[in-house]
Amino acid sequence: MVDLLSGPTLQPTWAGSPLEGFHPAVERWFMGRFPLGPTEPQALGWPLLRAGLDTLIAAPTGSGKTLAAFLVAIDSLYWAHDAGEDISRGTRVLYISPLKALAVDVAENLHTPLRGIAEEASRSGLAPAPIRVSVRTGDTTGGERSAMLRRPPTLVVTTPESLYLLLTSGPGREALRTVSTVIVDEIHAVARDKRGAHLAVSLERLEALCASRPVRVGLSATQRPIETVGRLLVGDRPLPAIVDSGHQRLLDLALELPDGELEAVTSQTQMGDVLDRISHLVSGHRTTLVFVNTRRLAERVAHQLGERLGDDAVAAHHGSLSKERRYRVEARLRAGELRALVATASLELGIDIGPVELVCQLGSPRSIATFLQRVGRSNHTRTGTPKGRLFPLTRDGLVECAALLSAVRAGRLDAIVPPRMPLDIAAQQVVAEVAAREWGTDALFELLRRATPYAGLTRAQFDEVLELVSEGIQTGRGRRGAYLHHDRVNGVVRARKGARLAAVTSGGAIPETGDYRVVADPDEAFIGTVNEDWAVESSAGDIFLLGSHSWQIRRVESGVVRVRDAGDTPPTVPFWLGEAPARTAELSAEVSSLRARVESFLLCGDP
Repeated sequence: MVDLLSGPTLQPTWAGSPLEGFHPAVERWFMGRFPLGPTEPQALGWPLLRAGLDTLIAAPTGSGKTLAAFLVAIDSLYWAHDAGEDISRGTRVLYISPLKALAVDVAENLHTPLRGIAEEASRSGLAPAPIRVSVRTGDTTGGERSAMLRRPPTLVVTTPESLYLLLTSGPGREALRTVSTVIVDEIHAVARDKRGAHLAVSLERLEALCASRPVRVGLSATQRPIETVGRLLVGDRPLPAIVDSGHQRLLDLALELPDGELEAVTSQTQMGDVLDRISHLVSGHRTTLVFVNTRRLAERVAHQLGERLGDDAVAAHHGSLSKERRYRVEARLRAGELRALVATASLELGIDIGPVELVCQLGSPRSIATFLQRVGRSNHTRTGTPKGRLFPLTRDGLVECAALLSAVRAGRLDAIVPPRMPLDIAAQQVVAEVAAREWGTDALFELLRRATPYAGLTRAQFDEVLELVSEGIQTGRGRRGAYLHHDRVNGVVRARKGARLAAVTSGGAIPETGDYRVVADPDEAFIGTVNEDWAVESSAGDIFLLGSHSWQIRRVESGVVRVRDAGDTPPTVPFWLGEAPARTAELSAEVSSLRARVESFLLCGDP
């Protein structure tokens, strides 16, 4: 055994271990931090990743998937640095998260291994690699974005939508030319809708931009069939190497019922019983995450739990809060200052912040995978046991919740059925890519077809899309939407004036909403957003909840609700339209099966 403390060396310390071949600083940090050694997805994934293979790692929450991918990327950066390569020029590693909160969480958690590995390198007499991490999401300020483009970080943590914007801007493209590794976390979360198609084309655009093809790494905890997710990751190439550790792990799950009989709708008394029970559970745990399906319910429950536990001990977290308020809540959660946090889907994926010991779900989450993801936020360690309590709120909800627990215990999952050839996304990406540089029509067609959702795209369909974005639409006020110039003689497309602006202001697959901004007077502080319908129906003097705090409306302007702090005045709760999730086909089948079994007992009289 070579003692790294005695002086510089480039030999591994633990010969024959799963970390054999890793940089000594990386190896020593990992073995010091995790003396039990790597988890199964880490031990199986590392040889594949180190060999430069596209890899999909599927494993339960808390099994170290994210660290498995990052550690190999960090290791390669350390070896390159030791070889004299200047790794500070351009971005080398791109991490893509479907949630802004997860992106920020991952960036925060990366500081621990990077700092520890740098310390190990210094102890060994080796120069630490100058690895810088930056977050690029919709929450990133203009100043931070400009700084990132002037001096690209080594590792960029971003979202699919922000990657699209980087690929469409000139400085962003220059920063991404050096990317060698792309990590797509929680890939199943975008696979079932148009965000997945949008990301798949962005990955092909990135590959066309880079001097050498980046290695693609997918991470997921809940996916079925796994080959579908793997195909989305790599496009028309051979399927990636797959590390499948399953999605099941030991879980502590139970149904919680109110004292009275459940009814067709939830009564105020029953809701009070539920909140009393949650308050009792919260008092027995350090921090509890309470998941609900809508932002309206998140505000209401946070307010009512605050009345029971103390306003300073409870907060709400959802996508309609401002970046500053969400960050403040996440920081308090990370510091262990909150007893309970009421959240929507904004915190359900991969978040590993704070000492969360219990997850409570109000009502059915309408999806088997969603429930597993949410429960997995508790005791999110390799040795912890996720603990979840499910609170049905109606009679039908009880049947669905019972069917959900039955599906979880049987190891079932919702099937992922990606959309096929969403041509609106294709048109958007074509405009964005051509706005960045001139393209031949044949090459552009092949680029689209390399993305899995467009594998069946015909040339006739592509030509129709190209005609739409180059000829536009004739309106009573002239032609609109002609963003590209199509040179049919030479088979080339070029951007017209305004193409890039249209691409960056209308990008993404997340539907636009007509929400009103909520701004506090007199300091113009942005609080969050409320639904347009609710805003126009409100009047000056009304008091409402946002961020589990009461605000009084001063006036409603065009697109803006101006408010002032209402202190402890009793509030109403705003609403947001179109946010309740639909039940998945697999969970519906479980509900039907349970109802059929109950019916058979009733018909035959069997207990």
